[in-house]
Amino acid sequence: MTDARDAPAPDGDPPGLPLDRLRGFLDDAATGLLDGPLNGRVVAGGKSNLTYEVGDGTRTVIVRRPPLGHVLATAHDMVREHRVITALRDTAVPVPATYAVCDDPDVIGAPFYVMERVAGTPYRFEAQLQPLGAERVRAISERMVDTLVALHAVDPASVGLSDFGRPDGFLERQVRRWKQQLDASRSRELPGIEELHERLAGSVPAQGDPTIVHGDFRLDNLLVTGDDEVSAVLDWEMATLGDPLTDVALLEAYQTLPLMMDSVAVSDVSRTPGWISGPELRQRYAAASGRDLGHLSFHLGLAYFKLAVILEGIHYRYTQGQTVGSGFASIGEATVPLVTAGLAAVKES
Repeated sequence: MTDARDAPAPDGDPPGLPLDRLRGFLDDAATGLLDGPLNGRVVAGGKSNLTYEVGDGTRTVIVRRPPLGHVLATAHDMVREHRVITALRDTAVPVPATYAVCDDPDVIGAPFYVMERVAGTPYRFEAQLQPLGAERVRAISERMVDTLVALHAVDPASVGLSDFGRPDGFLERQVRRWKQQLDASRSRELPGIEELHERLAGSVPAQGDPTIVHGDFRLDNLLVTGDDEVSAVLDWEMATLGDPLTDVALLEAYQTLPLMMDSVAVSDVSRTPGWISGPELRQRYAAASGRDLGHLSFHLGLAYFKLAVILEGIHYRYTQGQTVGSGFASIGEATVPLVTAGLAAVKES
C-alpha cells in the first residue's frame, strides 16, 4: 500500500497480529486467498487503527484491526468499516475489494477485516509531493476534492446503508461524543478546550440533507496512482450518516494544521506549491456538489475540536506505550493550536 513500512517483528509476527491464528481464520473464511506460510508487517504512517500487509510470497492483502489498548471502541469498529467499504464497491467512490471480516476478538486479539492491496501512494508529506511539480500537485488536490463530492453524492439507501447511522441530531452527538472521548484520554491541562466545547454545544446549527460521511477525509487516507488518479479511499473507521459539511470542514482543518506549527503532526502536503487553498477547496466543492458553504464557522470549530481530541488521544496512547511505529512524539504539540483555531472559528459566527 505504501513504500515506507516498519520492519517485521523479530519473531516474524508484527505487533498485534499473530499470523498462525490469522492463517487458521483465512483457511475457513477466505479459502484460497493466501496459500502457504504468511509473512506480515505494519504499514507505517497510521496513527489510529493498525494496518498490516500480509502475504504468502505470491499475493499480498491488507489486514486492519484497532490500535493496541484503544480507548473508544466505536471509533475503531472494524465491522462497520468493512461494511461501508463493501457497500461502496460499485459506486463512483474508489474502494478496495473486501475479502473477510471477523468480529471475534479471540482470533487475533481484536476484531479485524481483510481487504485488497490497492496500488497507489498515500502522500503524507510535502517532500513527497514537491518533486511532482505544481501542476501535478494541483491536479491531485483537485481530484481529492472531487472524490469527496462523489462520496457525498451516493444515496445511502441505494447501497444498503440507510441504517448506517442516525442523521437526526448528528451534530449535537458529534459535540457530545468528542467531549466524551476527550474525557477518556485526558492526561494534562489543555487551555481553552472547555470553552471551545461549551461554545459548540451552545451553537449547533440546523443541518442539511444527510449523506455518507467519511469522518477523516484527507490526502494520506487516499491512494494516488502514478497518473495522479485516486485509486482508493481508505480508513473508514469513523464513517456514518450525517452532515457532509463536517467532512469539508475537517479537510480544511487538516490543511490549516501544518501552518500552525513547525513539526508535522499529521501531514504537511498543504504546504506544497500548487496545492489547492482553503477558499479554492470550498469553491470547487460547492460548485460540484451544489451545497452552500457560505457559513462554515460551527463546522470548522467542530473540526478543530475533533482533530484536537483525536490527536490528544494518540498523544495519550503514546505516553502509555500503546502506539506501534514511529512519528508519535510530536503529536501532542498540535492540540493547543487546534483549540485556539477552533475558538477563533466559532467566535466568527
